[in-house]
Amino acid sequence: MLGKLVVIAVLMFGFGFALIPMYKQICELTGVNILTNKDDKVALPDNTQIDKTRLITVEFDANTTGPWRFRPVASSLKVHPGEMTQIVYEVVNTQSRKMDAQAIPSYAPHEAEAFFKKMECFCFKQQTLGPNEARQMPVVFYIDPKLPKNVTTITLSYTFFEVGGNVVKAPT
Repeated sequence: MLGKLVVIAVLMFGFGFALIPMYKQICELTGVNILTNKDDKVALPDNTQIDKTRLITVEFDANTTGPWRFRPVASSLKVHPGEMTQIVYEVVNTQSRKMDAQAIPSYAPHEAEAFFKKMECFCFKQQTLGPNEARQMPVVFYIDPKLPKNVTTITLSYTFFEVGGNVVKAPT
């Protein structure tokens, strides 16, 4: 009895291994579950949400209120509407103390704001920078292809300011 069970177990194990090449052959014959071309070159479809007929110039600006050095790494980029793009802003806390800050964006022309979609941005939350700390902060965005055709340039401007702490009050 034990011998018969061992033979059956070995046959079942062997049949499991034989199923792999049989499955591949059946899938090739029927055209089901084909993951690669015969030449191993996979042609990826184009992202149809990108409007390659238009280029929008996005200008980047940085303003500060407080003891910061704050600037974009590039002053402008040309992007196609619908294309995911990243820009990096650099900030340096020039003080010898920890500071909390927040960035507030603004857009020009104002009508472009509804079409400027940020996926990731340092402006979504407050930033804490240690004494004399420098940081690179990304902004990942795309411009909605529904942007009016007359808009060819968008300016993204950030104002970076200290929150809480030893905020310098404006003179009255």
